[in-house]
Amino acid sequence: MANLLQAKKRIRANARRAEVNKSRKSRIRTFVKKVELALESGNAEEARVALKAAQPELMRGVTKGVLHKKTASRKVSRLAKRVKALSVSA
Repeated sequence: MANLLQAKKRIRANARRAEVNKSRKSRIRTFVKKVELALESGNAEEARVALKAAQPELMRGVTKGVLHKKTASRKVSRLAKRVKALSVSA
């Protein structure tokens, strides 16, 4: 257990930040899941709209420090690739 006042404060602050970050990550996962569900159902238009909503959410996660920049870019790229493939085949 921490003895110094500042160390105790950091523990409290870290707990608060962890809670906020957990909520942000969950929100991002929900948006990504909507895209994946639309892709599985084969609905190209719905997938495109869901991707358009998920992309800013992923990038917001980067600016807030929840995700690494390249991780978010990779996820967006892979989802976009799948949405495009679905649009072409439909």
